[in-house]
Amino acid sequence: MTNRQPLMLAVVALVGLALRPFLTGVGPLAAPISAETGLTMQGLSALTLLPILLMGAGAFLGPAIQARLGAKRAAVLALLVLGLGSGLRLGAHSALDMLGSAVLLGAGAAVVQAVFPTIIKREFPRGINLAMGLYAAMMMGGGAFGAQAAPLIAAWSGSWRLALGWLALPAALTALLVALALPPEARAPQGSRQGLWHWLRLPRVWLLMACFGLINGGYSSSVAWLAPAFQDLGWSAGASGGLLAVLAVGQAVSALATPVLASRGSDRRPWLGICLAMQALGFAMLVLHPEAAPYPIAFLLGAGLGGCFSLMMIVALDHLPDPAQAGALAALMQGGGFLLAAIPPWILALLHDLTGSFTLGWALHLAAVLAVCALALRLSPASYRGALHRPGPQRSGGAPAE
Repeated sequence: MTNRQPLMLAVVALVGLALRPFLTGVGPLAAPISAETGLTMQGLSALTLLPILLMGAGAFLGPAIQARLGAKRAAVLALLVLGLGSGLRLGAHSALDMLGSAVLLGAGAAVVQAVFPTIIKREFPRGINLAMGLYAAMMMGGGAFGAQAAPLIAAWSGSWRLALGWLALPAALTALLVALALPPEARAPQGSRQGLWHWLRLPRVWLLMACFGLINGGYSSSVAWLAPAFQDLGWSAGASGGLLAVLAVGQAVSALATPVLASRGSDRRPWLGICLAMQALGFAMLVLHPEAAPYPIAFLLGAGLGGCFSLMMIVALDHLPDPAQAGALAALMQGGGFLLAAIPPWILALLHDLTGSFTLGWALHLAAVLAVCALALRLSPASYRGALHRPGPQRSGGAPAE
């Protein structure tokens, strides 16, 4: 490990930590937010759906933004937008205020997630599993923190606005750290970039999008509706927030540990299979008997989701040796994946309105996990080179442009 790498690992950790608390803090506070802003069940689902949709749409623009601004500058500006989105919630009094803040938060997170894998691959050429695992683990840890801290701060202060809005401060401080710590980067020549449509014509890109989207649909639904689902069963806001925190802790532990374990070989599929099996068991228990063991179910489900997230990011980066190209592939995978992942929370809200229960929605996620099990069989390392028809030699730092 070089002298710079501890600082770089700190940057990776803090950036990851900033990307999820604004999502997980909403669910435990759904009742007071609804009462004071007039947001319905469908409206509350939009506070999760909109950011995730924007994470998807923004990821498609990420390579072009990166090519124009550079990954470092794009990350700094996006973290400042993330801080602005949280800050606006301090003064939110209407549904429009909350939805507008969700748009800013989604846009900021989208750009960070689109450009940061490039930074990780560039800064950690020999330790990408550890760095990506830490990034994903801190992202999930941020989810745990948001779920637990939001109801506690709301109870202490009497204000759900403060419980959500104070996140502006750490986002701004993280932007400052990234600006100071990351080295300057060389700009890629225009001729070295492949167009967006070049990548979207490749079936492997769509396969990665489908796997990533179906996996993260389970995450977005869990973040949006796990706490309200147990509130329907009589749990308090604080207790249901604790359950969501356990889910996020499971995600964080697995997101860090699974890539390290998977680094012993180049084939990630056995570990993907283990994580998918954990998800399947978690969703099956939510369907059949959610109150049998709520905390173990939440941890198991989280472990499956977190491990799959890390592994899919590594699989995308494994496909190409050039950091910018590999980062662009990861961005496109996230683009289509997050667009797909934004839909399930809305479907679960609709099914809840029709049936009065989340059971059918959890069953749909169980079916999605089984579908990913079949799709992931095609992600063998031997297929990487041929699946992407890699472009000819190009200088390091090249990135696809829109």
